[in-house]
Amino acid sequence: MKNLVVYYSRTGVTRSVADYIAESISCDIEEIIDMKDRSGPKGYLVGGKDAATKKLTQIKETAKDPAEYDVVIIGTPVWAFTMAPAIRTYIENNKGKFKNVAFFCTEGGSGGKKTFKDMQGLCAKEPKSVIELTEREVKKDIYKPKVKEFIEGV
Repeated sequence: MKNLVVYYSRTGVTRSVADYIAESISCDIEEIIDMKDRSGPKGYLVGGKDAATKKLTQIKETAKDPAEYDVVIIGTPVWAFTMAPAIRTYIENNKGKFKNVAFFCTEGGSGGKKTFKDMQGLCAKEPKSVIELTEREVKKDIYKPKVKEFIEGV
């Protein structure tokens, strides 16, 4: 089975999880790059507002075609109880190409379930597996057993 991990990460937390998943199952990985500057406190606030209002953003062209993969594992931070605008844009641009999907998210404390519901609706696909991880779990490096369970579902 050929898998692809795609993710967006503003602070590096979601990137850590994406890297671990890709290493664990030896698959391709691609970072989604938001062309809008989301750094610093202003970027954080504007990002949350854009997420809450379901705005799309301009993303850098991706190199990997999701249609070539059996499962696309999509990772996002939770912003304003939904996915980051870069992931919303990626899904919107590719929603007809997914054979199967799985979702993971990183969050401050909550919002993952709504985020997954939004992602599922946009993809028009039921995910094979989902996992929500807190920023604390990732930074303390105690998330890996949960990820192993997630991977079994993929």
